[in-house]
Amino acid sequence: MRKLDQRDGRQVMESVLGSLVMLTFALGVLAFLIAVDHADWFHIRPATGTAAAMSNAADRPLHRDHSDQL
Repeated sequence: MRKLDQRDGRQVMESVLGSLVMLTFALGVLAFLIAVDHADWFHIRPATGTAAAMSNAADRPLHRDHSDQL
């Protein structure tokens, strides 16, 4: 009788472990798909006002169109 109880316990443990492995895999795939869809989440953003101003200044074009001054 004792061997039957140990065998049932082992089967339950293997079933729970298999379910946890599948759940972990599914959550990993879900996280990957979300990350691929939202690539803009991984851009480096300025942390301070000074860094934001410097970043905005660097993004401006170098040559200005002076045709409106003629």
